[in-house]
Amino acid sequence: MTVGRIGHIDPIQPGKKPGRTEPLRESDKTDSIHLSSEALEKAEIYQVVELIKSAPEIGEDRIAELREKINDPSYINEKVVSATADKIMDAFGL
Repeated sequence: MTVGRIGHIDPIQPGKKPGRTEPLRESDKTDSIHLSSEALEKAEIYQVVELIKSAPEIGEDRIAELREKINDPSYINEKVVSATADKIMDAFGL
């Protein structure tokens, strides 16, 4: 099998590298992007939708149980209020 020349590259001489002959120099410019307010709003909506999709479903029986507890005057006391406030603070990372 004979290997011939491919374009301006000579495959028989591995020391040669085709392409740029001048040295690379760093540019003073930096890359940047700008997102419109509409894009930011759509990204936020997308995140909320994905969060809702990933949330576990709550059954109707659990909702009925919680409604009964809330309507019971003896259920809501300082201990329950404090525990609920702690859970809310934890959820917000505070």
